[in-house]
Amino acid sequence: MGSRLNPYLAFDGQARAAMEHYKKVLGGELKIMAFGDLGQDDPALKDRVMHAMLETPSGFTLMASDTPPGTSTRGAGNVSISLSGDDEGDLRRYWAGLSDGGSVQMPLEKQVWGDVFGMCTDRFGVEWMVNIAQS
Repeated sequence: MGSRLNPYLAFDGQARAAMEHYKKVLGGELKIMAFGDLGQDDPALKDRVMHAMLETPSGFTLMASDTPPGTSTRGAGNVSISLSGDDEGDLRRYWAGLSDGGSVQMPLEKQVWGDVFGMCTDRFGVEWMVNIAQS
């Protein structure tokens, strides 16, 4: 398989909802393991996601977890997740799902460099960039 770069997102109790949303938007197979699945019976921890992984038909892999109570989540800082390619139908569908319930910083539209591009923050606070290459 070689090496891959996979975004890993940290949430404060919303990892399950976020990953289920990304599965709905991007498709694929989602595996979720909660702390309780590993024998953790602390009520504050058992339902939190220890590790989740979404593998999509397009070859994307997205991972996430919840931070334990009392631990702060790491801010995204200067990180955005970029989806790009020339499959306009798929990319517009991804954009619609990711921007739904979130905020749009730059609408998905033709840009000066010729591609269709947009930026949004989804309902879980994750920043996305979508670029549709134009021939």
